[in-house]
Amino acid sequence: MASMGLSTIFSVTAPLQGFSQTNANPSWASSPAMVFVNLSSRTPTGFSKSTLLHHGLPVQSSEFPGTLLKSSRKAGIVYARAATEKSIHDFTVKDIEGKDFSLNKLKGKVLLIVNVASKCGLTSSNYTELSHIYEKYKTQGFEILAFPCNQFGGQEPGSNADIKQFACSRFKAEFPIFDKIDVNGPNTAPVYQFLKSSAGGFLGDLIKWNFEKFLVDGNGKVVERYPPTTSPFQIEDIQKLLAA
Repeated sequence: MASMGLSTIFSVTAPLQGFSQTNANPSWASSPAMVFVNLSSRTPTGFSKSTLLHHGLPVQSSEFPGTLLKSSRKAGIVYARAATEKSIHDFTVKDIEGKDFSLNKLKGKVLLIVNVASKCGLTSSNYTELSHIYEKYKTQGFEILAFPCNQFGGQEPGSNADIKQFACSRFKAEFPIFDKIDVNGPNTAPVYQFLKSSAGGFLGDLIKWNFEKFLVDGNGKVVERYPPTTSPFQIEDIQKLLAA
């Protein structure tokens, strides 16, 4: 590797295959999944920058020494740096009535995109809090996009009409609810293919359960991804994006 003029320093809680650990500065050695790589385009083991970034590993830029390109993780939140030229505005989805809805209509708005279910243990708290933050921010350029999905425990078995009646009657939901979709597997809706490729989790791109959340900025880029257990009330970056 020395002949290639590449140097690597690793401090990894769960080391990647083909990489070895070294004892390094204790001030950063305790950080999980922390990797610093000085490289031009690929590591000596063949891992590209994009591969490392996808797994949440910071990469030292060869063009800008001392600059780290990274996708950070903390407090259960994945900070995404999408390696794609597409945006959420490039997609058309079906609304709850089965009609086409172009997400291009939402340019300039901050979006919180959620896969929802009516019979989940997280349903009551999430619908209640989502309705609350929607009421709080809807006049400031904020939208919630709810996509029903029946892939997790069969907890969204009803028709679109049933889902709409449930959300609007029980929780007074005013935010848009869309056509029931798949968020994992071979029939994954294109919009969720985009979301997951823009903000893949450290253990993979799969949506883990109902009420996983994606925060999208006014330019249609994914900013953060939140696990199902994250309360909508805890997503402070909504206000930050709206104020930007």
